[in-house]
Order: sequence, then structure tokens, then C-alpha cells
Amino acid sequence: MAVITPTNQSVLAFKGLHLYHSAISNCAMRVRMALEEKRLPWESHALDLKKGETHTPEYFGINPNGVVPTLVHDGVVIIESDDILEYLDDKFPDPPLRPPGPVQRAEVHYWLKLATGIHLPGVKPWIYYNRMRNALKMQGEALESYRRLQTNPELLAFHEKSASADGFSEQDINTSGQILRDAWQRVEASLQRHDWIAGAEFSLADIAWVPLHFTLVGANFDFEPYPAVRAWEARLHQRDCFQQGILKWCPKF
Repeated sequence: MAVITPTNQSVLAFKGLHLYHSAISNCAMRVRMALEEKRLPWESHALDLKKGETHTPEYFGINPNGVVPTLVHDGVVIIESDDILEYLDDKFPDPPLRPPGPVQRAEVHYWLKLATGIHLPGVKPWIYYNRMRNALKMQGEALESYRRLQTNPELLAFHEKSASADGFSEQDINTSGQILRDAWQRVEASLQRHDWIAGAEFSLADIAWVPLHFTLVGANFDFEPYPAVRAWEARLHQRDCFQQGILKWCPKF
């Protein structure tokens, strides 16, 4: 569990649920969906990624990776979205978003970790290259400031490459695309067996994957080869947590 002690101690006095998030962040979308599915009251701290609002000393003092989401619950700070999802389900178990049995819970956990694992090597390059490279590309003083603040080598390397003159190469995006196709083929196979990713019931597994689908659609990833995924998407669009957690903040990616 990625619970941290922030250097920006102003958040330690927060009461209730506070979420630092961005409208267009798929990792933030999943946490908003969980909060809405559980009908939990929460206070929004919305940050604009296009304006670099996560790349400030104040925010790095809350989340040392300089990314969203960050959940603060009664002064407890959790910074990884899959950990936030499991934390919320532990603290607020009604309605449950994981099944009670250990084997079934392990299945949900597997899908959470797979979604997180493909994010940096697969999802981010694809989205930056096909949708966000001009909007989120850092240059000049913004890049220098980020270099001073960022201590996560993987995130730093990603943004250095994004900011470089060459940017992501065609080979980079081919690799990203293959990672995504392999992952969605696994999701397709699971959804051919049951209505939801981890079984018969809607769960954190679905909440982890639907924002990836939503943002990848906006970045022109081809979902035509995955009919079960497309049927799953249609079911998800009917859920209030999708409407309130995603479309309310980001009607179109």
C-alpha cells in the first residue's frame, strides 16, 4: 500500500475524502468511478495537466511522483491508483467491489496490476504520440523545473523522451501497440466467458480498465478486433459511476 508521509504537511489536517485529480487522467478516472460507485462524498482538488499544475513544488510535496491521483483520507495520503482502489474497498466495503473469496480476490488483484503494469510502457506512449504530444510536451523552464523535482527515473525518462527533438519513434509506438493488443486480447478472452472482467459481478477490475479503454478510443486505438470488449463498453456506459466518474469531467477525450 503506497501510503506516504508528505513533505507538504498542509494535507495532514484534511478531514474526510479529498482527491487530487485531473479530468483527462485515466488513473484519476478509475478513482472517481470507485468513489461514485460507492456514493462517497469527496472534495475535489482538480489539477490541469495541460497547464503543468502537477509539476509544482507544492504538489510534489503531496505526491513525490508529481502525478495524479492522490487520495487524502483524514490526513492519510495514498498515491498509487490501484492501491487507492483497494484502500477504498477496505475502508468503505458497501457496496463491495471485490468478491469475498481469496481466489476471486486474487483474480481482481491480477487485473488491477496488469492495467497498472501496461500504463507506462503501453498506454502513455500511445496516448502521448497519438493524442497529447503537443498539449503535454514540456519545454524550456517547464522541463528544467520538472528535472529538478522528479526523482522517479522511469517518469523522468519518459518525459525526457517526450520532450526530445525526435520524441517517440515509430518503433516505440509499434512496441506500445503490441503491448496494448496483447493486454486487450486477455481482456477479450475473459469477457467472452462472463459479463465482467473478473467474473459475474462488476468489480475493481472493470473500474481499472474502462478508463484505459475510454482514453485509448480517443487516441485512435483500434478496438474492432475485440467484440466482447465493445459489448462490455456498452454495458459500462449505462452505469452511473461511468457517467459521474468519467463523462462528467471529460465528456470527450
